[in-house]
Amino acid sequence: MPTQSKWQSLPTEAINSTTLAIDKAPIRDIIDMVVNEDRKVISAVLKEKERIAHGVEIVAQALKKGGRIIFVGAGTSGRLGVVEASEMPPTFGTSPSLVQAIMAGGQGAVFRAKEGVEDNYEEGARSIGRLRLGKKDVVIGVSASGMTPFVRGGLTRARKAGARIIVVTCWPGSELQNFVDLQIAPAVGPEIIAGSTRLKAGTATKMVLNMLTTIAMIKVGKTYGNLMVDVQTGSEKLKDRARRITAIVTGLDYDASDALLRKAKWNVKGAIVMQKADLTLPQALKRLKKADDSVREAIGEDIEPRLRELLQAQAAAKGPAPK
Repeated sequence: MPTQSKWQSLPTEAINSTTLAIDKAPIRDIIDMVVNEDRKVISAVLKEKERIAHGVEIVAQALKKGGRIIFVGAGTSGRLGVVEASEMPPTFGTSPSLVQAIMAGGQGAVFRAKEGVEDNYEEGARSIGRLRLGKKDVVIGVSASGMTPFVRGGLTRARKAGARIIVVTCWPGSELQNFVDLQIAPAVGPEIIAGSTRLKAGTATKMVLNMLTTIAMIKVGKTYGNLMVDVQTGSEKLKDRARRITAIVTGLDYDASDALLRKAKWNVKGAIVMQKADLTLPQALKRLKKADDSVREAIGEDIEPRLRELLQAQAAAKGPAPK
């Protein structure tokens, strides 16, 4: 039996001096405690700005070379990886195989906690091994404590396969930093409930993962300005968004944008290039391919002035704000 705890010194397990009496505090005071602690998250994440930027560069480079992005984690950290991976296809039009997530305990553990699976180093390694990684791929280990055996096993196997490795943790002193390409470690400090890393650590992790994927996707041409031009139109809401984006960029009205999108088989980028360059859909897609999938490069126009004009018109229509 161990004579002392190896987790005791972790900042994520420490006792928060500002919430010692949280169990007898009024509800509104507890809300203030939570908000005050959450304010520390943004500061902690900003201190990792350069490391996050480096991580974005690693991810974007992998995407440009045809590599995959794989998240591996357990518990809250694993679920955050699952959320990130699952949102890439509808948001950026990517294949489900491009950004994937491995969760300790498998799919069932996403919905119901399976305690103990995070301790299985060998299964972490096997899970990564099944993906047959290569040098083009990037594996992002997500572990608030920086000690999760499942994650360590996965990253160790990824290293042997030659993949680039990033670890996102909330413990700057994590042992994982010794064999990864990059560690991003926002130091959020003790949670309001000691050890509950679904709180500040989870929020900080979500912010970091959002930036790694979103900014990388922007850099590989998945947006035009801040418009979601690779949106997948699987619902009426998303079809509406596609029509509005097309209308903004092309100047067509809503109905004409709908007709154009139908001709383009609901490919927003294709529709925009078709209208702007007077091309057929195959010609538009060919031009996009030559432009590295960038609408800006394909049509030679900057959307920012148009968007600013639109916002100014909307503000003018609302009139001055009440004093």
